[in-house]
Amino acid sequence: MTSNDNNLRKRTRPTFTDQEALTFHSRGRPGKLEVVATKPMTTQRDLSLAYSPGVAVPVLAIAEDPSKAYDLTVKGNLVGVISNGTAILGLGNRGAQASKPVMEGKAVLFKRFADVDAFDLEVGTEDPEEFINAVRFLGPTFGGINLEDIKAPECFIIEARLRELMEIPVFHDDQHGTAIIAAAGILNALELTGRDISRTKLVCNGAGAAGIASLEILKALGFRDENVILCDTKGVVFKGRTEGMNQWKSAHATDTPARTLEEAIAGADVFFGLSVKGAVTREMVKAMAANPIIFAMANPDPEITPEDAYAVRDDVIMATGRSDYPNQINNVLGFPYIFRGALDVRAKSINMEMKIAAAKALAKLAQEDVPDEVAAAYQGARPRFGRDYIIPAPFDPRLISTVPPAVAQAAMDTGVAQRPIVDMGAYKAQLSARRDPVAGALQRTVERVRRYPKRVVFAEGEEEQVIRAAVSFVGQGLGTAILVGREERIRETAAGLGMALDNREGIEIHNARLSQRNAAYASYLYDRLQRKGYLFRDCQRMINQDRNHFAAAMVALGDADAMVTGVTRNFSVALDDVRHVIDPKPGHRVIGVSLVLARGRTVLVADTAITEMPDAKDLAEIAVEAAGVARRLGYEPRVALLAFSSFGHPPGERSARVQEAVRILDGRRVDFEYDGEMAADVALDKELMAQYPFCRLSDAANVLVMPAFHSASISTKMMQTLGGSTVIGPLLVGLDRAVQIVPLGAKDTDIVNMAALAAFNVGG
Repeated sequence: MTSNDNNLRKRTRPTFTDQEALTFHSRGRPGKLEVVATKPMTTQRDLSLAYSPGVAVPVLAIAEDPSKAYDLTVKGNLVGVISNGTAILGLGNRGAQASKPVMEGKAVLFKRFADVDAFDLEVGTEDPEEFINAVRFLGPTFGGINLEDIKAPECFIIEARLRELMEIPVFHDDQHGTAIIAAAGILNALELTGRDISRTKLVCNGAGAAGIASLEILKALGFRDENVILCDTKGVVFKGRTEGMNQWKSAHATDTPARTLEEAIAGADVFFGLSVKGAVTREMVKAMAANPIIFAMANPDPEITPEDAYAVRDDVIMATGRSDYPNQINNVLGFPYIFRGALDVRAKSINMEMKIAAAKALAKLAQEDVPDEVAAAYQGARPRFGRDYIIPAPFDPRLISTVPPAVAQAAMDTGVAQRPIVDMGAYKAQLSARRDPVAGALQRTVERVRRYPKRVVFAEGEEEQVIRAAVSFVGQGLGTAILVGREERIRETAAGLGMALDNREGIEIHNARLSQRNAAYASYLYDRLQRKGYLFRDCQRMINQDRNHFAAAMVALGDADAMVTGVTRNFSVALDDVRHVIDPKPGHRVIGVSLVLARGRTVLVADTAITEMPDAKDLAEIAVEAAGVARRLGYEPRVALLAFSSFGHPPGERSARVQEAVRILDGRRVDFEYDGEMAADVALDKELMAQYPFCRLSDAANVLVMPAFHSASISTKMMQTLGGSTVIGPLLVGLDRAVQIVPLGAKDTDIVNMAALAAFNVGG
């Protein structure tokens, strides 16, 4: 076993208290969802178009041609997440109302991972016919139905009947989602152990919804009936058994002398568990064939823990349903992307071929080298295809461009697609533009920008990642992207990326040298710089030849709302260019603020980019600016002014400056919590802070003011590189116009996030 394997196996389980879970769901706006308008609602004309009388036009169009609903309403991107709460997670029958937090969570995951809108509906009946009648008439509302947490065998009846009655995809995720993800893992485990699927012996323990669905897809993939044994709470499901049987179990009954799980598992190649904690013992693992494959997926605790399995066998390939072990069978790898593909071709159903296509796409993706985003999720232990990595990580950004196309293609091949995709390459590129790995932290910002879209200039428009970012920015509904550069070069590069820009709405290309606004920009720059040693021809040359100056002039003169740059130049160089054109906001100072996302917390760090050695007055001003950023991002600021010491011990020159900064803030009577000087651990740990009962902060700090630029920059970069944290920024704060500078060589996702922050005007 490699050290990489050891690192993967040592991942710890996220922990939280019951109260933290309740607070998460209740704080602010209760629940996890809200309805956000996708069209402007700012003028009387907007209201007239959105409702009466303008809405009459699409009503009549849909009445004449019902398929127009996909073009004129949200139907084509809307899934109903529906349950009666009879089998909630691992909690059993808790009722329809109690299932609502889970269904809301499912809707959030649809949106987060595949940009599919979802409404949750909780149906208050346990009678299958009543449930069917409640759902069957919802076809005009939704593009698909995701059934969830419905107990067996009723779930089989409900899904089968709704599939017959409705002309949109109906998919019970507890059955098929688990089956698809597990099947992907099984395919890779078979490859790693050199097994022939048609000769592999498999034992499935658990004859509920997921167990039955899993056997169906596994047999469709090539497992032979005679090599598969199904077990339930009464033992082996064998031909001739009458006790506890139904038609779904009977379909998988087999001829075997085995009557117990212990007898069935002896010599088996694969154990497939969807049952209960502790169902498998160490002795059973010992009795399995060489290189056993054990998928212990009982929720929340597996049939046997990896520790127990590894204790008796070192040749085991393990998978569970838990995030604290490798090879998690996580349904989020499936349902968002399966529905994404099905919706995009307007599939009438989700058939077995589409499920198999999803499973094979997932299996293939796990065999590829992982991107940096996945490596970061594993805290530096870059996963590689092998015994501890047979299933892709849930945050792999390539999932959205891998699984939906496979599902869509299968739908087209099997004749259930009503709107075939003509250009699959362009479709994959469009899907890639939807990804947003830090959406959680920036959700509020992104949603506000979607409500009020902006025109953002991407100064380095000829760079590949900038073009990808611009396409993604527009694709996410954040506004108009203006690419600065040579039009022919930009179009050629975009075409090479599979992102042809011809007739692409929301993207403009501006060539600085050919712009009709060139003279106005040069005159504006000359007025600013003529007494600083610049001739008019110098200013003309900067506008013609330097994209930062041109882009900044667009923003300064109101031809754009914001700009983003930095991919090809160091931060300081890009900032100098911008400051030739744009001044600080009156009464403000320019600083850099970084957002650090670590262990579920967001902390703002300042100044990470501008002020090299701040004095006390500088530190006080930095604190005010950083607190303003925190408020604009939706956080109530608790500002800690940091030093190497805490409240006078040990003393030092830098600490004295921080103490003076606190006194300056006292004199200004600012409206946010602050205190200092204090060490970083005291500021961030409430228990350590409690040793100083006089500390003014009511909780751990969420804004850190560093004593110098050096410490700010060093600490954030160390956290990003060594600590597995995500760092966004530095965000440029205090300019009179919205400008953000990305790190040199930034990825496309980083550029999109910075463009959104610029459009949001996070800098003030």
